[in-house]
Amino acid sequence: MGYTQPTDLKEYERNVALAKEVVRQVDRVVLGKPEEVREVLLTFLAGGHVLLEDIPGVGKTTLATAFSRAMQLECRRVQFTPDVMPSDLTGFSVYRREEEKFVYRKGSVFCNLLLADEINRASPKTQSALLEVMEERKVSVEGVTREVPDPFLVIATQNPFGSAGTQLLPESQVDRFMTALSLGYPGAEEELTMAMTVGEGSRTDTVAPVFGCAELRAMRRQIHSVYMKDDVARYLVDLVRQTRDNPYFERGASPRATVALVKMAKSAAWYDGRFYVTPRDVAMQFVYTTAHRVSLSESARMANRTASQVLFEILEKTKRPAPREKVQTP
Repeated sequence: MGYTQPTDLKEYERNVALAKEVVRQVDRVVLGKPEEVREVLLTFLAGGHVLLEDIPGVGKTTLATAFSRAMQLECRRVQFTPDVMPSDLTGFSVYRREEEKFVYRKGSVFCNLLLADEINRASPKTQSALLEVMEERKVSVEGVTREVPDPFLVIATQNPFGSAGTQLLPESQVDRFMTALSLGYPGAEEELTMAMTVGEGSRTDTVAPVFGCAELRAMRRQIHSVYMKDDVARYLVDLVRQTRDNPYFERGASPRATVALVKMAKSAAWYDGRFYVTPRDVAMQFVYTTAHRVSLSESARMANRTASQVLFEILEKTKRPAPREKVQTP
């Protein structure tokens, strides 16, 4: 299948403009993090979930709330603790005496955007319940399978490993997150602005709605049709496969990483107003989609190497495809 230009260019351009407006709205309340905000939106556009590793208080809840307002998504927040039960997420049936029957009550996952806060404090059983809905977009309770709303997105936060009350997330669950990133502390100027604008209301109250679920689904269909040349696809696969042969990695990235990188590269190309993926799109998304899927070897830990450092080295030594003739965009 070769490159084809979108049939409705006006709709394409309008949708890209709406996506950029969402980033602008969120940037107003999540100060000094334009790259991270853009990356979260690209993940949502690609149909994936986001994992944030951060200390408390750096704006993770603000980020989720701002996106839910700008994209008009129903947002719910679950504070994960060891006593959170799977039924709190998936729902449960209660006996209603006046009707003489059991009635199902939906759990927290029945929303468009779920903020799973401090996810690595939950029990393995609760992690398993969340795993199904993240992958399948449905839950099974008492033998009945129910689909969650479309779209369904998860922003999960985890405390740094070693924090009190935390445990490592199962590798199978970490692999379900399309991207992983960290907000970190704001810069000095951004923190000063934050201090000077503290008021009675919440900063997220100023976020204006931009589009809704129907527009998001339409954007995803356009992104799915973004073209990727054979040589760009080979470059992408080569990057992922090198993580499996690198001595600094005990475990390389799974094939799911390849699929995630394809989707994120297409999402980035679409957001930049192109109908085709470039090697730069792949390179820019490589670390975001791969760093959380690999496991460092003992030699890497002894050399104080991080996963991101090793992945950047792979990027530097891997030859990119030579540029070909440009495909004109409107």
